[in-house]
Amino acid sequence: MTTTRIPGRRLLHSPGPTPVPDEVLHAMSVQPMDLGDARVDANIAACEDGLRRLFRTRESDIFMYAANGHGVWEAVIENLLAPGDSVLVPATGHFSESWAQQAEGLGRRVVRTPWREGWPIDPAAVEAALREDQGHAVKAVFAVHADTATGITNDLAAIRRAIDAAGHPALLVADVVSTLAAAPFAMDDLRVDVAVGASQKGLMCPAGVGFMAVNAAAFAAAQRNPAPRFYWDWVRRRHDQSYRKFCGTPPQNLLLGLEAALGLVFSEGVEAVWQRHARLARAVQAAVDGWRAGGAVDFFAREPAARSTSVTTITVAPGIDVEQLRRVARERFQVGLAGGLGPLAGRAFRIGHLGDCNEAVILGAIAGVEAALVALGVPVGEGGTRRAVMSLADG
Repeated sequence: MTTTRIPGRRLLHSPGPTPVPDEVLHAMSVQPMDLGDARVDANIAACEDGLRRLFRTRESDIFMYAANGHGVWEAVIENLLAPGDSVLVPATGHFSESWAQQAEGLGRRVVRTPWREGWPIDPAAVEAALREDQGHAVKAVFAVHADTATGITNDLAAIRRAIDAAGHPALLVADVVSTLAAAPFAMDDLRVDVAVGASQKGLMCPAGVGFMAVNAAAFAAAQRNPAPRFYWDWVRRRHDQSYRKFCGTPPQNLLLGLEAALGLVFSEGVEAVWQRHARLARAVQAAVDGWRAGGAVDFFAREPAARSTSVTTITVAPGIDVEQLRRVARERFQVGLAGGLGPLAGRAFRIGHLGDCNEAVILGAIAGVEAALVALGVPVGEGGTRRAVMSLADG
């Protein structure tokens, strides 16, 4: 089959997968090594040390899996919860509900807090749910730091305070899949017991490596847990041999890419990476603030301070075909966007601004989205792209 070459490069602005830098692609392009080669262990150690540094944890174990984010969700469930155990999942949108359904599918009980559409997790609801659990049936709280579907960031420090205020022994598990290397996160300072992430978002790698940091309290809970498990088992994977760490052959080329990506993050500086993401997010949000004046599009996140530095979710008025908008943006203006998920399917589109992005790339995406909106006759206020330019020019 022959295809016509499109000049230039299509901009990828889904919130995962994200663009993969050349340095990462080149690192992944080498031939795999035999498992006795010392370079295999050195690569794994570099990834473990780098992730520990990025999670901002000193003593936690790092476990890596050949899996996506849903895989590491399952690893957490199987290690921390016995069949019939309860977990509290504060509602924050599609991904908290997906995690809750996965736990139920694996035979665990789930307590949910009410979802307030457009708003972050309510810490008071977390505290109330834990106070009601007088028998401490809830073993853990699974909190999504930033829900990629809604574009809303949740206050993990407030959730930790809610657990403490309730006097509850539940472990705090944080999904930082969309915020690691995109927003401030410090596992030890927040007293998070388990933090889970994946390779395909802020870490600028292909999907395929899921990972987590597990502190001593969470590891002890896994040791006590009688639930049958094998591939996901932290206790089996805490080992010096690379083969045992991965319950089989490590995904070498993905790990080589991950090591290269971590090197890029540390070369730029973690705080500088956070600041870059915040700056680019402000530019996208400035553009949306201009477009919404036309009355056809708006922010899904009602609270400006809770809007994610990773992705902006934009709702559309009834009658606007989101999939047509995505097709026009992709095929005519070379900007790949994400659609709405779960309850937002058909109601929203999403602009990812995380990973290997800079000012020129984000301005191209904003202009391409605005062009697609105008081409489809969607009324947008004047100056959305101009507002983004001014946001970046002002620093």
